[in-house]
Amino acid sequence: MNSGVTPALTTALTQALIFDMDGTIVDSMPHHALSWLAFGKKHKLKLSLDEMMQRTTGRNGLECVRVLLDEPDLDEATAWNMVHEKEMLYREIYGPLFEEVAGFKQFVALARTRGLKIGLGTAGDIHNVNFVLQHLQLQPEPDAIARGDEGLTGKPTPAIFLEAAKRIQIPAENCIVFEDAPFGIEAARRAGMRAVAICTGHSASDLAGPHVIAAAANYHELLESNFLEKLNVAA
Repeated sequence: MNSGVTPALTTALTQALIFDMDGTIVDSMPHHALSWLAFGKKHKLKLSLDEMMQRTTGRNGLECVRVLLDEPDLDEATAWNMVHEKEMLYREIYGPLFEEVAGFKQFVALARTRGLKIGLGTAGDIHNVNFVLQHLQLQPEPDAIARGDEGLTGKPTPAIFLEAAKRIQIPAENCIVFEDAPFGIEAARRAGMRAVAICTGHSASDLAGPHVIAAAANYHELLESNFLEKLNVAA
């Protein structure tokens, strides 16, 4: 896969990298799929797994439950209880099998040596974020985190990425988003941010866009292509 940086998009100063979580920094999407399958069975949903994944990817938990149950006015307390039930199952399934997307921690460590700030922008809730960070043992932790359970709308709206940039105190145009899903790539575009496609579940063509500066299967590919060295980073 071509993981080289698109030259025309490297002129903007890069000051921060903002990462999606599931499928982007941890290889968790197959395990989310299993927990959604169990959720669908319990609630007698007449949807295939593919349909459930298409309808939930990028959305926050509240949005996911309302969409899957086809109840847009379902009260928040009931919906979030269902979300927590599903996510507890996900963590039980994934915990013993936890794995980062190859090279992530090494990539982030090198990014920090270049003076880049690190943000996390995820539709996931605080429990899943804590679960991932505890397993990753990332030191230091991200400079800022924006989550889908904070009243921020899910992707493809840009709210989560814009809030992450705001909390890092870096302008959107100086941030690069790392994403594994089409909705996330679109959210980055709407936020006015460049993006890198991490192809753990989608092809590079699925994640293409005029703002996408590189595509890679994992972070080892980006490291091998000297991705970070090619960016315009403040000295």
